[in-house]
Amino acid sequence: MFYRPADGHGLPHSPFSAIVSPRPIAWVSTRASMGDNLAPYSFFNATAYHPPQLMFAGDYRDSIRNAEEAGVFAVNIVEEASLHAMNETSARFPRGTDEFAAVGVPKAECETIDCPRVAGAPATLECRVVQVLKLLGEDYMVLGEVTGIHLRDDCLVNGRFDVTRYHPAARLGYHDYTFVRDVTELKRPR
Repeated sequence: MFYRPADGHGLPHSPFSAIVSPRPIAWVSTRASMGDNLAPYSFFNATAYHPPQLMFAGDYRDSIRNAEEAGVFAVNIVEEASLHAMNETSARFPRGTDEFAAVGVPKAECETIDCPRVAGAPATLECRVVQVLKLLGEDYMVLGEVTGIHLRDDCLVNGRFDVTRYHPAARLGYHDYTFVRDVTELKRPR
């Protein structure tokens, strides 16, 4: 099968997000004039090492609006145990709703930015907004520089952050998710 996205695929559901998978999930927390916000984004990834930078993208709703207004945001890493709470925060709450409170997600304060974070998350990346870009269509992309990193102590093993300690959730296509349970080490050739 071949199709041009502009012409449609003729399938019951778009295969695009199933092809580009698994995708890590950014559970983005923000604070702005309308209050605290927490929402998941599966168009998310690291973009650079020096300085550490990342991106997340989606429609211009509370998280992107708040990040643009406040100039900061935090990315909380989603573990298997938090999957259902993360999904609940994806509901379209009225603007100004604190999803931490609405869904019962424990909240803590960030260290380098004025922003809430998910207390007990395996990792949280505190970020300063570098740029908000309007993409084709209706979506926006937020680029951020990581200014602080929280690592949960039980996820550190012999000086390494061990993802098998918490099983990161990842988004597949449609309504499907997966979890990282197995790791294979493969060193680059010299």
